[in-house]
Amino acid sequence: MEFLHQMTGNAVELLKGMIAIPSISFGEKGVADFLYSHLCERAERLNEAVGKKGKLIVERVANNLIVYRDDFSPMKKTLMLNSHIDTVEPSAAYTFDAFSPFEKDGKVYGLGSNDDGGSVVSQTAAFFYLNGERIGREAADPEDLNVNLMLVLTAEEERSGKDGMSRFVEEFHLQPDCAIIGEPTGMEAAIAERGLLVIDGRAEGISGHAARNEGVNALYIALDDIARLREYKFEKKSPVMGDVKMTVTQLNCGTAHNVVPCEATFVVDIRPTEQYSNPEIMELLQNEVKSTLVARNLKNRSSATPQDGILMDTVKKLGIATQISATTSDWMKFPREAVKMGPGVSARSHKADEFICIDEISAAIEGYINFIKNI
Repeated sequence: MEFLHQMTGNAVELLKGMIAIPSISFGEKGVADFLYSHLCERAERLNEAVGKKGKLIVERVANNLIVYRDDFSPMKKTLMLNSHIDTVEPSAAYTFDAFSPFEKDGKVYGLGSNDDGGSVVSQTAAFFYLNGERIGREAADPEDLNVNLMLVLTAEEERSGKDGMSRFVEEFHLQPDCAIIGEPTGMEAAIAERGLLVIDGRAEGISGHAARNEGVNALYIALDDIARLREYKFEKKSPVMGDVKMTVTQLNCGTAHNVVPCEATFVVDIRPTEQYSNPEIMELLQNEVKSTLVARNLKNRSSATPQDGILMDTVKKLGIATQISATTSDWMKFPREAVKMGPGVSARSHKADEFICIDEISAAIEGYINFIKNI
């Protein structure tokens, strides 16, 4: 389709513009300014073209960008298209300037191209198309969809910051009922993702001289507790994600070879399922150990797409392949129905010489449009 070819070309140019602006998480202002101007210009052109069919509104909360129509129907659910605009630091192994995008062999190279620029530009293209944008032609009436549609581009996803999705959910006056979270899934539907719970454990003892066997050894307390955690089994098993995964990943203790340590600390990495809330896990584990356990963050919950919701119905209707995501995303901060789906491959994320295939962007634009039309 000619329109898809044109949309893809424009999306690629937008992606290059994003890549060229450093947008490391917590430092997204430059790319947010760039995208805000871009969205305002497109919305203004479209508003002039479609007349009284409903105006597009562009708003900004910190570095989060929101676009929606002013004629939402109260009879319809509101669907959010969401992707994140921030990136991680570029790997030292890059063989080119991570902020100088280029095309080669049908691919766009540069930091954030795969995670999450491909989703940003694909969702943006689909959103404006469904609102009547026609590149090189007169604008059309907005599509008569079964849902109201919002585009929400969020910041601070890579570092789970408080001014990203969390701030949008807490502050924005218009909240969606469901969401497509754009992340590199190869446009398969990720219908579940594990949460993240990081726990700091602290065992307390009494110091003494090792030669006289004095004191209470905090290291031994910590080792006993670690052994208990290693053997611990969570009773409830998720039908889609299986068991909760728990691993002790760090242990720190001692000041000298001849001093019985009075304190030992350890770190536990837990990947919950939807069967347990993070506070529930904390309570269960604290009852198992003598060490004091403190969660770094209780908000990074696990997520699963409701089997009886409109998104899962559409996944099944269109025969879209499903997967269980191994990574977390802004989904864990969105407390309503969602599915994770976007162009690119998760294995490319956070690696040197990041790229996305142009064909993947094209397929994503078409895939998003088809999915939304079939809800």
